[in-house]
Amino acid sequence: MSMELAVEEAKKGMKRNEGGPFGAVIKRNGKIIAIAHNTVLKEKDPTCHAEINAIKKACKRLKRFDLSDCEIYSTCEPCPMCLSAILWARIKTLHYSSTRKDAKEAGFDDSEFYDVFSGKKKSKLKVIKQKTKNSLFHECMEKEDKVLY
Repeated sequence: MSMELAVEEAKKGMKRNEGGPFGAVIKRNGKIIAIAHNTVLKEKDPTCHAEINAIKKACKRLKRFDLSDCEIYSTCEPCPMCLSAILWARIKTLHYSSTRKDAKEAGFDDSEFYDVFSGKKKSKLKVIKQKTKNSLFHECMEKEDKVLY
């Protein structure tokens, strides 16, 4: 049932031309907490993938950033960005239907990112390490009311 809801949500976003064929549902204790679709085109923001949007909705609804008692249903194997967000949210279970190969065949190819992360390919991103270290981490460690995540 949850995957079907994710599919219906993806269709809704596609019909509105808000983003690609991607939907996500987050559940907690069997109850739906968030449903979202890809809104990259609508928001003109490459980070507005279905999983990211669902995580944001779930966090807002639960008023916390830790979703370790939740599970996520995605219409497609998450891209590296979404997988990272799922891991940062501490979600323990991921369900998906289509694979990244299916996505690639439809024109949504993130294989370059996987190749960069696995070391098979060099990134085109020019990275410049600054010589001067900032004091932010030291200041954070000294902060008495810090909250780690």
